[in-house]
Amino acid sequence: MSEFSLPEVASRFIRYARIDTQSDPHSNTCPSTAKQLDLARLLVQELEALGLQEITLDENGYVMATLPSNVSHSVPTVGLIAHMDTSPDFTGTNVNPQVRFYQGGDLVLDPEQGIVLSPREFPELSRYVGQWLITTDGRTLLGADDKAGIAEIITALAHLISHPEIPHGRIRVAFTPDEEIGRGADRFDVARFGADFAYTVDGGELGELSYETFNAASATVTVRGRSVHPGAAKGKMINALEVGMQFHALLPEAERPQYTAEREGFYHLTHLQGTVEEARLHYILRDHDRARFEARKAWLQRAADFIAARYGQPLVQVEVRDSYYNMREKIEPVWHIVELAEEAMRACGVTPRIVPVRGGTDGARLSHMGLPTPNLFTGGHNYHGRYEYIPIPSMEKAVAVLVALLRRVAQPPA
Repeated sequence: MSEFSLPEVASRFIRYARIDTQSDPHSNTCPSTAKQLDLARLLVQELEALGLQEITLDENGYVMATLPSNVSHSVPTVGLIAHMDTSPDFTGTNVNPQVRFYQGGDLVLDPEQGIVLSPREFPELSRYVGQWLITTDGRTLLGADDKAGIAEIITALAHLISHPEIPHGRIRVAFTPDEEIGRGADRFDVARFGADFAYTVDGGELGELSYETFNAASATVTVRGRSVHPGAAKGKMINALEVGMQFHALLPEAERPQYTAEREGFYHLTHLQGTVEEARLHYILRDHDRARFEARKAWLQRAADFIAARYGQPLVQVEVRDSYYNMREKIEPVWHIVELAEEAMRACGVTPRIVPVRGGTDGARLSHMGLPTPNLFTGGHNYHGRYEYIPIPSMEKAVAVLVALLRRVAQPPA
């Protein structure tokens, strides 16, 4: 099976996946990496070729465009949103997507390094026996989060354009930078976007529909030590790295990502660096419940205070930045937009799976900015690493669901 015989949505995705768009949490620019603009400019060209209108690429890297309504009656303007960046957790350089027909058992991703995608570690893989998959080559992430969403949105638009008999209202699309580092909505102009409600296409496996996310924050913990020659250090040296480990040990061990699921929150140490003199620990904090979320942030400061009391001086500084909040409270007043998505899935033979997002989407922030935005599936699995894959039939279903959803929104009132 060659790339040229792939379904349109898969070909688009592979083209996008090969462009390195990894974001950088340590950058202060927007977008955080200039290479995200490489994909943004390509998307502008493709949207222009399709004949969309009001196409913009602003100075912050946000792409927006419009497909005008083809019905005479008044219908809401619907937004479709996906993000261009890939996670900084694993390399996105030289992504080399592999198209494989899955016959069951292990898939060898990289024979040289012995990297294997196995149903023993990832049992959901067994659901896709007899399907074509797109995987990594074992050396990078794939980028289905969220280039699959971009490909599915643009393919759905192309289908509507080539089938003018399908009714639809005004559709706004947006492709955003820096979602993976919690900044995707920072400079999103909701008023200029002009949608009544929207959907991010940034979920996981087939059928996922989410209107509930974590409350999320990031924290930087800075430890100030005292460096003294180890030969004369007794009673004088304060090793910042060791103090950092003591601080980390004060956080509940069972409340880490590898021990939690569903609506259980966590503390996640993502990076540790330093010397005897100074160390920094970087965390992300997550919880679906707002009160528990606030308690997690407070616990970090309590741990810092405990260290200060132990050493008799304030060695630890905690800086916390909220990233986004649970969008459920903003979705419930406009519940019909969830029902529209459920109806569209069922119409396409997809069983909706209502799941709380153990992560975030641009939709969480946008919902709190006045644009209610549930999250739809892309079909992908195992995001942010070398074991990422996406079944091609799931991508095709995602396109069909988008078309059905837009058609339902355009139905005249009874």
